[in-house]
Amino acid sequence: MTAAVVCTEQDVLMALSTVTDPELDEPITDLGFVRSVTLDDDGVTVHLRLPTAFCSPNFAYLMASDALDALRLVEDIGEVRVLLDDHHDSDKINAGLAADAGYVGTFGSEAEESLHELRRTFRSKAHAAAMERCVEAHLKTTDVGVNEIYRLTLSDLAPGKAKAALLRRRIGIGLSICPASRVFVDDDGKRIAPESVPMRLRFAKSVRISMEGNAHFCRGLLATRYADSESVGATPRITNLRTRSPR
Repeated sequence: MTAAVVCTEQDVLMALSTVTDPELDEPITDLGFVRSVTLDDDGVTVHLRLPTAFCSPNFAYLMASDALDALRLVEDIGEVRVLLDDHHDSDKINAGLAADAGYVGTFGSEAEESLHELRRTFRSKAHAAAMERCVEAHLKTTDVGVNEIYRLTLSDLAPGKAKAALLRRRIGIGLSICPASRVFVDDDGKRIAPESVPMRLRFAKSVRISMEGNAHFCRGLLATRYADSESVGATPRITNLRTRSPR
């Protein structure tokens, strides 16, 4: 008889690693926001935590909801339960997730803006930061000057993590990843005029620095908040209660 096929701990962590903090544009696994993972014969339960009890409820909901969606894509995972701990809206968010109520169904009249617009805003910021990283790296490793940035195409960029991140961000906001596409563009994919490049580059740099600074600050807050109770590293506490073996 063929053994039952069930997902592994690594499958769960890989799925969670695709979920990012919308403001910081870093995986919740790297930020230490995944508190614990429990696997049993029925499925998987994941507990999330945040740096403070007053982190923005819409950001908190986004991450918890995205984690739920990512886990449900894992083959043979069974029932998925995602719970947000120690947040002032934990009860409301957890109830909404359990009922698949959606953002508006969870927050009702408190849902002042759509999740679509919120996602678009932060995906645009993530694109600006990724674009700036690639451009600055290109300037440092070539003899291209700032006045020539508007000519850059994706094929000009060296392969690597920075370029891969930029391509993902472009896909996220609906931009072309054709090698002939211009690198330095606005959120609609329109080329930045040569005379506007320096100002746009400074703006993109400020966005990138702000995101990196906020990520560092959040890691510090998380470490302080949970210093006396548990590990705050990137590896969550994993408990396996299953009686069946993984594939």
